[in-house]
Amino acid sequence: MGTVTLGVSIAVPEPYGSLLQERRASFGDPAAHGIPTHVTLLPPTEAQAADLPAIEAHLSRIATAGRPFPMRLSGTGTFRPLSPVVYVQVVEGASACSWLQKRVRDASGPLVRELQFPYHPHVTVAHGIAEEAMDRAYEELSTYEAAWTCGSFALYEQGADSVWRKIDEFPFGAGGGTPAVPAQGGSSVDQPSLHP
Repeated sequence: MGTVTLGVSIAVPEPYGSLLQERRASFGDPAAHGIPTHVTLLPPTEAQAADLPAIEAHLSRIATAGRPFPMRLSGTGTFRPLSPVVYVQVVEGASACSWLQKRVRDASGPLVRELQFPYHPHVTVAHGIAEEAMDRAYEELSTYEAAWTCGSFALYEQGADSVWRKIDEFPFGAGGGTPAVPAQGGSSVDQPSLHP
């Protein structure tokens, strides 16, 4: 069956997703229309196509144990000079994203991998383009704001045309809405607050 390139992310919903995708294209980023606007939980990862059922079952278990949480974007940031990226900042929901991405890559599951950089939830709006265009993205979106309730995450596959397409979506709490982390007094050492 061969290998596939997968990613797991939280989609930025409409109307925000299309607007940020159009802005990314307007800065001259050629990848803009092939990448839906998102917050990454698992960066591009090679996997065996035969492992897809196990991967989907793993992601379903994580989502079923979770519950919706507030997400808010505000202003811009950059990873330059370390990495040529300008992004919109996740100012609410970051701890929940961090908790989720750890579970996605957990050693007990089928998507174990090391990260190239420490995890930092963000929404990329410019990547690998001219410095002047990166500066423009940073300035023009510096007052950008968006907020929504995150109710799911999704599995994507990158096609031969480099376009990322959603394979499946995993809504939180589908199995009864139990918290993604232990309630007050729970024993998890890295539990974030998944609610205000």
